[in-house]
Amino acid sequence: MAVLILLLLLIPISSEVEIDCNSLRMGQFICPDPALRQIDPKTQQLRGCTPDNKARVCNGYHFDTALLLSVFLGMFGADRFYLGYPAIGLLKFCTLGFMFLGQLVDVILIATQVVGPADGSAYIIPYYGPVITVVRSDNWTYRLPQDNW
Repeated sequence: MAVLILLLLLIPISSEVEIDCNSLRMGQFICPDPALRQIDPKTQQLRGCTPDNKARVCNGYHFDTALLLSVFLGMFGADRFYLGYPAIGLLKFCTLGFMFLGQLVDVILIATQVVGPADGSAYIIPYYGPVITVVRSDNWTYRLPQDNW
């Protein structure tokens, strides 16, 4: 019993766990203990993570709000106004959501997170929510040669 008490006294107990975002691989996620309060409630990201070390930048656009606006008020362009696309929002408003076809397309595009905020930031999504990371390819993307080619 004395050994157990001695071990408990020697083991440091900390409520804050330091996470180095640079050590995460692309697409790797951490599921920390919610009791440690490592998630920032404003950005829904790990505390201490910045855009320089692989954190998503959130500027206040909620995924839930954008999707609900698209479903219920998409024919009036409310979803596009909310996301910062006023020209497309006005066009949808004048044509009644491109005769409801544009509304359906926008619901799909917002639900799959293809269309995001106009400023390039990410949606604010609950930490364990449906975050999708889109990997795009362009002229700077290339395939690394493998040994067995």
